[in-house]
Amino acid sequence: MTTQSLKPTSPSSTGNDRSRYFVNRIWAVARIGVGWIFLWAFLDKLFGLGFSTPTDQSWLSGGRPTEGFLANNAAGPLEGVYKAIAGQWWADWLFMIGLAGIGTALILGIGMRIAGVGGAILLVLMWSVALPPTTNPLIDDHLIMAVLLLGLVAVGAGRTWGLGDAWNKTSPVKRFPILR
Repeated sequence: MTTQSLKPTSPSSTGNDRSRYFVNRIWAVARIGVGWIFLWAFLDKLFGLGFSTPTDQSWLSGGRPTEGFLANNAAGPLEGVYKAIAGQWWADWLFMIGLAGIGTALILGIGMRIAGVGGAILLVLMWSVALPPTTNPLIDDHLIMAVLLLGLVAVGAGRTWGLGDAWNKTSPVKRFPILR
């Protein structure tokens, strides 16, 4: 699968080129915004910045990033699975590495395939914690953001206002295209 940013990278006089120029920037803003959502969740859970995580429950203060959400919100057919892994050291590490890695990759526009697909999987798993959903029986923001992440990958959104072009020219990425 090849991903390519919509061309051109600068506005021109033709309507189609001008439209593509702005579409690229809209995707870039979406990429950076979603990346910041992931990175902010990591920072808040790591330091306990007082938004979703109080300081005394931060990971650095001995808190368990997966414990509260999974133990208190799990419901439905997967409740037992999620409650069993809530607060486990390996779940905390995987979750925090995922948040940091996905957020950083999206903001920088590198490793978009892994970040996009990994982020989509993480969001679907978060959605599946409480089934059936309580606010909308068909869809919620986790699923919409998962689709958005896959769209970012499909359009090559890391190439506009990101390091995607330079990243894709490195030898490891050329050797292992999954790293694109």
